[in-house]
Order: sequence, then structure tokens, then C-alpha cells
Amino acid sequence: MNKRNIWVHLGLAVLIVGIAAIAGQIRNWQMEFADSSSVHRAKIKRVKTIAIKRSISDNKPEVLVKFKPKVSLQTIKKLIAGNNDRIEDEIESVNNLYAIDDLDNLDPKRVAAQYGEMTDLIAYAEPNYEIKLNDPVRRVSPKDKSLIKNKAPESGPNDPMFSEQWALNNVGQNGGKEKAHLDALKAWLKNKGSQDVVVAVLDTGVDYAHQDLVTNMWFRPDNIPAYKDNELGIVDDKHGFNADNNLKDPMDKNGHGTHCAGVIGAEGNNKLGITGINWKVEIMPLKFLGSGGFGTTKNAIEAINYAIDRKKAGVNVRIISASWGSTQYSKALEDAIRAAGEQGILFVAAAGNSSTDNDKRPHYPSNYNLPNVISVAALDRNDNLASFSNFGAKTVHIAAPGKDILSTWLNDQYREASGTSMATPQVAGVAALIVASNPKIKVGELRKRLLSSVDKLDSLKGKVENSGRLNASKALSE
Repeated sequence: MNKRNIWVHLGLAVLIVGIAAIAGQIRNWQMEFADSSSVHRAKIKRVKTIAIKRSISDNKPEVLVKFKPKVSLQTIKKLIAGNNDRIEDEIESVNNLYAIDDLDNLDPKRVAAQYGEMTDLIAYAEPNYEIKLNDPVRRVSPKDKSLIKNKAPESGPNDPMFSEQWALNNVGQNGGKEKAHLDALKAWLKNKGSQDVVVAVLDTGVDYAHQDLVTNMWFRPDNIPAYKDNELGIVDDKHGFNADNNLKDPMDKNGHGTHCAGVIGAEGNNKLGITGINWKVEIMPLKFLGSGGFGTTKNAIEAINYAIDRKKAGVNVRIISASWGSTQYSKALEDAIRAAGEQGILFVAAAGNSSTDNDKRPHYPSNYNLPNVISVAALDRNDNLASFSNFGAKTVHIAAPGKDILSTWLNDQYREASGTSMATPQVAGVAALIVASNPKIKVGELRKRLLSSVDKLDSLKGKVENSGRLNASKALSE
């Protein structure tokens, strides 16, 4: 073989080796792709931008994602990190439910939709919806007391403004209808409440230093450890829980939650202001709405999660009073409320203030079809459905006084306010009286007792499921 042929053959050999090497690399790539196909399917197909590295303290979760039961925590963390997201909080009371913060600052609906596409891993994904109060305009101050000619009955409490509390004892004052009330005087002959019963007010917080509330506020007992959360750390929850503002104390800066708390449990017979339905009770503030009355479903869920944890730790949380809502359905919020029911906690919710039919236009959380939920409409002092109140023959369960309701306000003040927000704590308060009388009552029986012991009203036929107004005396008699 001459030299020229040698170089030709050598060149062909090099070319063949090169082609073989390229083919081998292609096969390797194919194998690698096949081995990692499940990971590729799991990743969100998102067009990445340069991540906006915000301070973690400023981050708020954009989405709530519930992974399927068999998805491991390792897989969850890998998937979330791979999408340049982070776990803001795990909701322990609902298995595999996570609040996720998107570090790319994308639209929450888009992020939720992208997670939702992973049907092999995800049970559901939804944006972290905004919630805001929508009560009718509040009165700046209560009616001039000099115009009130009615005196408190001798059998009633000595609180000086009790005669203005028509919801508890309606004798026709201020143009009202006699006995269009909860019949509280008769109820108190049976029970006035107990500080062994804890009612959580899920709202704007509570002014726990108010002169008429301070002795009835829940205070974390020494034998109950401080609340601890894997993501949030140890929380100083001596006065309750604040999911709205960096877990600081739940002092009310709005007034709405304080008003609701007074309806449930302003101290009775203390020669101050008003009396609550319970003269003695323990009110636990769960703050998730800020001073402007705005919050999120995630913060509401986080607060409910806290109440469940405290119940498991030994705190006798029996009722959550929720005077807020929206038309936006949240599966995550529904799951959290269901988890509360499984721990024996009744959830009392406002039906809403849009004068609409909840059967046709659902309002949440009051429309969740759960065995521990009660939806409440509002009545005026003449036993008529309040003009602002939502209704629903199938989805609104009971009515209670909710117009011109006098209760506690910020800084030792008192105000009248109207709304299904004011009717809701009436039901929660009577529920607490029932529990005080029957400490071992189950949540299903408690709900049944409230709904079956009403005064039937013609004005509520076709508007409320049981056509009835709450009656505290009958509820304690059954």
C-alpha cells in the first residue's frame, strides 16, 4: 500500500470513528431524556425571566396548591424550587396544602393555572384571593342616650346601655316590634355563659384591652406552649393570632372585629356599657383582615389552622365566628373549614350584604356545604329581613338581629353597626351558651340545636332554609 493510500484509509477511519462518537452521544442524550421524562413532565412550562429577588419578609404567597397524597415532600420542594418559587407556609391541618410565593412576580392566575396543569401531582391550585369587608355604612356613634326612655328591666343586667340592645330584649323601643329578639332574659335564667368556652373571632382582630371585653378575652394559659410553625417559627400568641401583619399581636385597628366580639361576650352585669350574649366567655382574636378591612384567603386559612392547632393543644375552641365573605370560591378555604369541623369546631358565617340570593349567586364561606357551617341572614328590629341582607331558601340557614346593633368599639367606645356581620356573632354567642350548658355536645348536635329552636317567621319563608329567627331561650331549653 503506498503512502497516499495509507493517508486516505487513515482519513476514512478517523471519519468513521467521529461519526460513531456523535451517534453514541446522541444515544446518551436520548437515554438521559428518557430517564428524566417524568421530571420534565412535572416542571411548569414557564418562560423564565430574571428572577426578582425580593426580601423574604416582604413576600406574600400568590397561590395555594394542594398536592396529591402520595407526592413526597422531597418532590414538592424540588418542583417548587425548580420553578423559582418558594414555600411560604405549609397548612398543617390540610394534608399537602402549601402557600407558594412566586419569585418571578407573575400573575397569580397564570401561576395557579400552570400548577393546575400537572394533574398527576396536583389536586388543585388557586390564586390567593383578596377578601374585603362589605358591610353597610356604620353609624358614627350610637343614638343619643337622652332620647332613650326605656329602662332596663329589673331582671336584666346592670349595664347602663342594655336598654338599647333590642336584639337581646325588644320591648318596642325605637319603633321596634315587641319580642322580635333572641329572648335573652329567659335564656340567662338557664345559663349566662362560661369562661371554659372559647369562641374565636376571625376578623380584624379585637381590642382586647377594651373595658367591657378585657375580662372575657382569651389569654394563652401557662400550660399551653407558644404556637410553633415550621415556616413561621415560634409565635408569641398570648393574646391570640395575627396572620395579617408579620404575626404581631392581634389588636384591632379597624373596629369591626371588636364590634363582633362585644355581641358575643361583652362582660355582663359589670355596670359598664353593654352586655354580650355571654356574660362570661373567652374570646380568642384571629386577625386576618387589616385596618382597612382587607385580607386574603391564605391569611384566613392560616388563622383557622392556628385555631385547630390550639384545639389539639388543649384549648377548648368550640366556635369560629366569621363576619365576612366574597363570591370567590376557594377550595383551600373549604378544606380548612372542614378540618376545623373534624376537630369539633362550629363555623358560623355571614350570608353577605348584597341583597342577593345565595342559592343563585353563592357567597363564601357561608355557602360551603359542610356539616359544621351555619350561614346567617340579618333581621331588623321588626322581624323583617334587613334590606341589605343576602338570603337563600337552600343555602342560608338561619336569621338573627343584624341592623342597628350596639356593641363595643375601639378605645372603650360603643357604636351601632349593621350587616350580616352583626347577625353572625349573635348565632355564635348563642352557640357558646349552649356549649356552656352542655360542654360535651358534638358539633353536629350543636348546629342542629341552633337551627331547630327558632321562632318561625312569615317574613322568612322562601328566604331562609328554616324560616326562623334565632331564639336563645328555646336553644337552651331543648
